[in-house]
Amino acid sequence: MAEPTEPFTPNEPNGDFKRPGRFVPKSPTEAIQPVAPPPPPPVIERRRRPVVNMLSGLLSLIMVLAILAGAGLFLGKTQFYAPGPLASDKIVVVKGSSGDVADQLAKEGVIDHPTLFLAGLHLLRKASQLKAGEYMFRQHASLGDVMDTLVEGKSVLHSVTIPEGLTSQQIVDRLGENDVLLGEPGPTPKEGSLLPDTYKFARGMTRQQLIERMQQEQARVLREVWSRRSGDLALKSPADLVTLASIVEKETGRADERTRVAAVFLNRLARNMRLQSDPTIVYGLVQGKGTLGRSISRADIEQPTPYNTYVIQGLPPGPIANPGRAAMEAVANPSRTRELYFVADGTGGHVFAETLDQHNKNVARWRQLEADRRDVDVAPPAAKEAPAAPGGEPAAPSGAPAKPGAKPNGRQGAAAASPATASSAPSGATALAPMGPRGNLDAVAGTPKDPLNNKTFDLNSPQKVPQLKP
Repeated sequence: MAEPTEPFTPNEPNGDFKRPGRFVPKSPTEAIQPVAPPPPPPVIERRRRPVVNMLSGLLSLIMVLAILAGAGLFLGKTQFYAPGPLASDKIVVVKGSSGDVADQLAKEGVIDHPTLFLAGLHLLRKASQLKAGEYMFRQHASLGDVMDTLVEGKSVLHSVTIPEGLTSQQIVDRLGENDVLLGEPGPTPKEGSLLPDTYKFARGMTRQQLIERMQQEQARVLREVWSRRSGDLALKSPADLVTLASIVEKETGRADERTRVAAVFLNRLARNMRLQSDPTIVYGLVQGKGTLGRSISRADIEQPTPYNTYVIQGLPPGPIANPGRAAMEAVANPSRTRELYFVADGTGGHVFAETLDQHNKNVARWRQLEADRRDVDVAPPAAKEAPAAPGGEPAAPSGAPAKPGAKPNGRQGAAAASPATASSAPSGATALAPMGPRGNLDAVAGTPKDPLNNKTFDLNSPQKVPQLKP
């Protein structure tokens, strides 16, 4: 059903809307005329304040600068980690402030943008962390690589090797010859207090600092070795262990023999026998300042010094060298043997014996090897009539045995005329009876025939160590 409409009546003479949406014309025949829209409201112009204008410009500037800074940081970072100009690895010693370091690296050709390098250091807050030292810069190292090397302190390490068996004075002399270490070594360290080894150090370390490091390492190793010693070891203190280890170190350089040589000396101590070690004679004569420079003579053997184990009973008053860890471990855990003697076997090693009779046979065998070697090395001259000796008697030809009662000399004489022969040998022993565990055959160690039996030569100077002929 349609909703009824209510009549419209104009409320204005010219006709108008009586209510919204409805128009009532004046007359039914009047045309509908468009009504003009109301005029827009007037625009009021507002002037910006100067402060607002300044802030707006500043924000715009900041945005532009931020964009430029971001682009600059990106390009700078790319350049900072780009390969550098160094054509090959190079060692450079750097020191001073960060500016000095940058200039020095640029001068050495390690970097080609010192300003960028400094900027990177300050932006990354690394400028105060640079460490002076000697550094190896790799080929084409970037600025970032150079910075990391200087900050982490990856300096070049030098090394010095201290062989086993050197005396403290020889070690000090060796450090004095090193041109990287600084300063004076100070007083000669106590014998046996330095651990032979290869030590690495950076440029700038002093000789005294390295000596202290060697002493610390020796003390540490000695504690470890002593704590693992054999339960029935017949030594009273770690100091005694170092003393005997130094003798073992000088007697043999072969790793497979150290425990047996240590056992020989410990067995002799247990039986209250003198050690009779030739290296102790040398140390007593030169006091660790070097080598004897000649063969050990009979007079040397009989020379009473606190270290001469042919004269004194038991261990010497202290070490005769600085033993290595292997020698100390050999003494702490020796072989389980009853051997009391050893002598060279002609191959660089030794042959061991429990009895004097067996040892005499080993000595005779060694002397035969020496005689054969002597015959090969030196061809005998043509037989000639010997010139008359003083007193009218003809002199013995070269190589002929000395007459009975003649003063012995050389290797055989020292052994055959040993005063310990009669006292040590049982009834009926031959003149080959030895004085000590080596049979005194190494009393002249260092001669061209037997140069390496004991280690009394300065291993720092290979030119002075005689070589065995093939």
